[in-house]
Amino acid sequence: MLLIVKKLTIKEQTKIDFMKKYVLLVLFFLPIIIFSQEKEKEKKVEVKLHGFVKSDLFFDTRENVSIREGHFMLYPLNEQLDPEGNDIHANTNLNMLSIQTRANLLITGPDVWKAESSAFIEAEFFGTTDPDINGFRLRHAYIKLQWPKTMFLVGQYWHPMFNTQCYPGTVSFNTGAPFQPFSRNPQLRVKQEFGKFNLVFTAFWQRDFRSNGPLGTSSVYLRNASIPMLNLRFEYVSKNEENGTEFIIGGSFNYKILVPRTMTDSLYKTNSSISSLGFSAYTKYQGKNITAKLMGFYGGDTYDLTMLGGYVVKDITDPEKDIVSYTPVCVTSVWFDIHTNGPKFQYGLFGGYTKNLGPREEVTGHYSSYTRGSDIGQIYRISGRFIYNVNKFRLAPEIEYTVAGYATEYGENLSITKTNAIGNVRFLVGFYYFF
Repeated sequence: MLLIVKKLTIKEQTKIDFMKKYVLLVLFFLPIIIFSQEKEKEKKVEVKLHGFVKSDLFFDTRENVSIREGHFMLYPLNEQLDPEGNDIHANTNLNMLSIQTRANLLITGPDVWKAESSAFIEAEFFGTTDPDINGFRLRHAYIKLQWPKTMFLVGQYWHPMFNTQCYPGTVSFNTGAPFQPFSRNPQLRVKQEFGKFNLVFTAFWQRDFRSNGPLGTSSVYLRNASIPMLNLRFEYVSKNEENGTEFIIGGSFNYKILVPRTMTDSLYKTNSSISSLGFSAYTKYQGKNITAKLMGFYGGDTYDLTMLGGYVVKDITDPEKDIVSYTPVCVTSVWFDIHTNGPKFQYGLFGGYTKNLGPREEVTGHYSSYTRGSDIGQIYRISGRFIYNVNKFRLAPEIEYTVAGYATEYGENLSITKTNAIGNVRFLVGFYYFF
């Protein structure tokens, strides 16, 4: 066999060398090109700023139990008569505040574990205590991962019994308190969808909304228990986007345990605890022209929910060591809210009622009480509002009538048998500018 070897010209050799370098260059940059293309498919981080500027002008016909210079109103103060029989608290009050002004950031970005990722931060100038009024405080701060049927949330958000799809739409910042559970909490929340049914589990702690106890209001009693508060919620949601209708019905179960003291006044170690349960049921119907909501609640130790109640010392189980036992004070409440759905004009009506049911177990003596409104038998409220929207501006007047029944006679086990009704009328006008 005759082997013929052709000698390459300088031009041909140069061309081959160039091709080799080109191939090597492509092979070197191919992973980078592929990675860059994959990066382009990922969602970019986006930050959106929203919020509103709000000023509230309000007038009360009586002094009230409230916070932040009357802005968050709960119920009217009881009568306090001077030597001439004049009610010291029968005074009118006028104020204007802009502390509810708030801003929030919604951050969205690349998927995490095949879930849509987002974060939310919201703050306002409400302060964390009365002396801190006008202070910039954190309302919400959470991270959320959303899969097609599953949601995971970690951070500070509404208490699971404050359902953002079914709550009072009042102009007043109390948002239905003390009839509606009102609290924001650091938490871990998981939501699982089963068609139109939702199951939501939440483990959560306390921060701004805290329990009462021997040291005053504090989160230490929950921290002493080393067990978070727990909530399980069941919900059915049916929406018809074409007709603009929505129907929701659900229920919620809440569990909490506190350890009010780890040391007695006699310097003995103690771990006596107080456990409580809470139950709520709610429903909402949203039609084309009107929306109606209804909620009922029953539970014990609800001080941290901005409601009546709390807990009391039930008995001294060891007098020598000053070791005691506790029992929750139970309350029940119901509220409704109905309003029109017009984009420019809206009319709304809210009504609420709550009753102090007293201690769950028998109290053997007159011991310490860590409650809100222990001398109140019941409270009711009715309020009407009108909302006028012009582009980003809103004008919202509201009239609110709240009556508290203060105890005049007590029955067995600290139960209240007779009350004296004390009422307050609040005239409120809210001015908003949304952005």
